[in-house]
Amino acid sequence: MTLSNTLPLGWFGFDWDRYGDTFLEAIKDTLIMVGMTMLIAGFLGLIVGILLYTTRKGGILQNGVVYTVLNILVNFVRPIPFIILIAALQPLTVGVMGTSIGRNAGIFVMAIAATFAVGRIVEQNLVAIDPGVVEAARSMGASPMKIITSVIIREALGPLVLGYTFIFIAVVDMSAMAGYIGGGGLGNFSIVYGYQAFDTVTMYVGVFAIIILVQTAQFFGNWLAKKIMRR
Repeated sequence: MTLSNTLPLGWFGFDWDRYGDTFLEAIKDTLIMVGMTMLIAGFLGLIVGILLYTTRKGGILQNGVVYTVLNILVNFVRPIPFIILIAALQPLTVGVMGTSIGRNAGIFVMAIAATFAVGRIVEQNLVAIDPGVVEAARSMGASPMKIITSVIIREALGPLVLGYTFIFIAVVDMSAMAGYIGGGGLGNFSIVYGYQAFDTVTMYVGVFAIIILVQTAQFFGNWLAKKIMRR
């Protein structure tokens, strides 16, 4: 008995015997692309966001040049549609990764796009912090690094979790488009083996898997943020 025969209607008509291994590989590719992108962009974006917040006028590290450069970079990169960014960054991708196709090339471009998106999200959440809390820490002689790690990030942790959840979902969307450069993943699976092959069932299986991934991340992010903000 095959796996497809143990499932209701073979996943409502999904040809597990033909596409099962490819489907599982697509799930793995999506998880790797999204996971690696979130690790890289989550860290770099946090640094960018903190610098945007602390170097602005009145910030604990006020520096007009640094703030202006970062602000321009974020405003320049963020509006570019991801599919166009893939093409625009092709020379840089080849120079750094040695190729412009494949999963690693996709991760490289996704990390760049997500870093600036995370940076803006972080900045927006930090701006909402009560300035009095930061001033109180400064008046007690706390160093800028101490204020950042013990006051700023701690005060904004709950909203930051929600912000990162939002970015996670956006990165899943990016991973679908990364299929155009051979990145694989569920988006590529749905398009190649579903839409382009006129196989509606296979297309919806891929879409349903993406929905499950996004809903799981959203549920966990909401739960974690609520738990943090109740403290």
